Amino acid sequence: MNSGIWFRAGIVIIYGSSVDASPHSHHAIQLAWPRSNSGCTLDNKEINTAVVIDSSIKHQLQMDEGWILLVEPSSELGVALTKKLEGRPSRLFEGSVLFFNHPKNTDDLTEHLSSLFESLGLQTMFPLCNQTLTIDPRIRTLLSELSQCLDGQCLKPNHWRASDVAKKLALSESRFLHLFSEELGIPWRPYLLWCRMICAVRAILKGASATDAAYMAGFSDSPHLSRSFRKTFGMTIRQAKTIFQER
Repeated sequence: MNSGIWFRAGIVIIYGSSVDASPHSHHAIQLAWPRSNSGCTLDNKEINTAVVIDSSIKHQLQMDEGWILLVEPSSELGVALTKKLEGRPSRLFEGSVLFFNHPKNTDDLTEHLSSLFESLGLQTMFPLCNQTLTIDPRIRTLLSELSQCLDGQCLKPNHWRASDVAKKLALSESRFLHLFSEELGIPWRPYLLWCRMICAVRAILKGASATDAAYMAGFSDSPHLSRSFRKTFGMTIRQAKTIFQER
């Protein structure tokens, strides 16, 4: 199976090889599933089964081949994974059914990941449908608009100033910032940075230069994007381009 990356609302799914990320942290909860009998280390400790890493936990991952899922913490799957962590920063899940030797010859993500999800007691449809659990309808609408980038309808970043967003939602800026943090568990600015990062990654994988991707996603310039990318994913943009290809 060739390397690939799939963008869905609330989840980014990656199948790759030669993943070598230096210490980094990000907003997403990470689920990593290495291929059996291939090398994989988490924080310099060898692992050979699925592992869940909580949001904003610094970690270092090296994996010869396997799956990585980056999950929005406020989504259905994010909340389910948080429960699995039981308060720990990361958790290994042992069990023979959590090994896989050969990826299936299909583009159907549910077929690839069903045994993993079933073993973890999770719904197998999560790779295709992972809804947000935010309650406030205004925040739900905002998240839906932010997800439009995933369908290639990128909205210019100057649409996302907190003052402009608050005005659009008929809220004061302070009320909007409080409500957003309350609903998502993360302040607006770092959440927006995460969304911009995903937007830039998608643009680059579609062939955009780092400069164009930086502009499109709202970074001041390509060095700003490069610094943010390395801090978020623990690798350079060039490394990521050699590992992943969008599906």
